[in-house]
Amino acid sequence: MRLRSLLAATATMGAALALSGPAPAQPSAQSSAPAAVQSPAALPGAEAMVAHRAAYRLTFDKARDNSDVSRAEGVMLFEVLDACDGWASRQRLTMRLQDRDGRAIETASDYSTFESKDGRRLRFSLTQMTQGAVSNRISGEATLQPDGSGVATYEQPSTRTEALPAGTLLPMAHTIRAIAAGRAAERILNVPLMDGTSEDGAQDSTTILSQWNKEAETKPRFPLLAQQESGRMRIAFFGKDNNGGGASSPDYEVGLRYFANGVADELNMDFGEFAVNGRLETLESVPGGC
Repeated sequence: MRLRSLLAATATMGAALALSGPAPAQPSAQSSAPAAVQSPAALPGAEAMVAHRAAYRLTFDKARDNSDVSRAEGVMLFEVLDACDGWASRQRLTMRLQDRDGRAIETASDYSTFESKDGRRLRFSLTQMTQGAVSNRISGEATLQPDGSGVATYEQPSTRTEALPAGTLLPMAHTIRAIAAGRAAERILNVPLMDGTSEDGAQDSTTILSQWNKEAETKPRFPLLAQQESGRMRIAFFGKDNNGGGASSPDYEVGLRYFANGVADELNMDFGEFAVNGRLETLESVPGGC
């Protein structure tokens, strides 16, 4: 039932996800303390991203004729925190899948990352469970050079490294770039994306952007979305054996609406065998920053 693809697609739908554990400690304000090292400059557009906590209800959309999956539903909890020089977030996902014989499978995942605001470093940790037992763990760190090339160093499931091609983006950097592309009336964004949900390093991605809506909703469902422009996009992800997209079918796709502050709603996640819709149920801002 492609459980890794299920997690990876949902992980990429929002802003950066975070390193497990506390946010980096802030330097003391006392005059006797050593001078703090200046943080790297944040990516242009990072200042518009908002720290928030959100809950999504996942409901069954459709299944392919040859799919074993007949139903799917679940809940996704997501939070992204402004940790001064980076974005620290966590995503928890639970899904109940049912096959055509009526048998149910419970899956759960806990995924967290820390991404520096300059888009050059990502720390990631993923634990997946099936029927209450751990089925997969991935953890490690990715670092990028100015041209986007770099290396992913894995700690789990085994110690190894993967080279990252030039132009690679980390999750929050991809969100910022995609929103900027939508606002600039661009229609397509092709980049390798490194999010830490795969043991194979970066995945090729193609983002198709619809026309950006410059008219903010006058009566949004949540105060955090007031006076926010928005745009719809669909992101397709290709594995290494897919030769970078082209005429190949994607491993999975995510359709969503992004607001200018990085909040996403109206999700549709297509895993090939089946698809689910995601509805934003609760949304609140989270204090943070320096």
